Amino acid sequence: MSGRAMDTPEADVEAAPPGMLLVHPDGSSFRFDPGALCLELLPTGGPGSLAYFEVLHGPADLVDWAGRSRLPGGLDLVVSPAEVVAARRLRDALWRLAEARVAGEPAGADDLAAVNDAAERPPLTARLTADGGREWSAAGATGTGLLSTVARDAVDLFTGAYAHRIRTCGADDCRLLFVDTSRPGKRRWCSMERCGNRHKVRAHRARTTSADTRTTSVGTRTTSAVVRTTERDD
Repeated sequence: MSGRAMDTPEADVEAAPPGMLLVHPDGSSFRFDPGALCLELLPTGGPGSLAYFEVLHGPADLVDWAGRSRLPGGLDLVVSPAEVVAARRLRDALWRLAEARVAGEPAGADDLAAVNDAAERPPLTARLTADGGREWSAAGATGTGLLSTVARDAVDLFTGAYAHRIRTCGADDCRLLFVDTSRPGKRRWCSMERCGNRHKVRAHRARTTSADTRTTSVGTRTTSAVVRTTERDD
């Protein structure tokens, strides 16, 4: 798991499926759509053992993440080292809050404070253009504004209609979190490309092994029966 995304050729941008292209430290990559801006921040690292996946080391890393997130393009963002530290603090709080929600456990007071404190700051602002389009305000695009926007998205998610659909990937060895916005509400995997496919492969191998075992068992019983019959004939 990693928030670092691979560069996509410009000609392929429109054809790319939704989500962020994550690159695992082992070199493998897969596309992941967590369904919410605040959950897109989580794969950049996290508390405890998740620190292994840390990619937010400096201002450029946070700027890179913002450019690859679901935020509209064209954001001229200025980030300070202190805001990177704040981003990691907010991200770790969101990890704990989301996992607590999935487990049905109470939210930690410090984690709630981290999100609420970030949400209280002025968020990123956009404006309407003369041709009816949308663009980011030229001034005030700071890391603090970015984190406020992420925190406010978290408030909306945790208090909104999809709060009960925040889930952890169904794979035993994956902790990625997502909000299931699909109509049937049956999403199980962080990505069909990664964990979903691995599950299919394992299930196929299990069925094949089981079938081979049954065939071997039947063959053994048949051989034993033939031996017993031969012994009686003798």
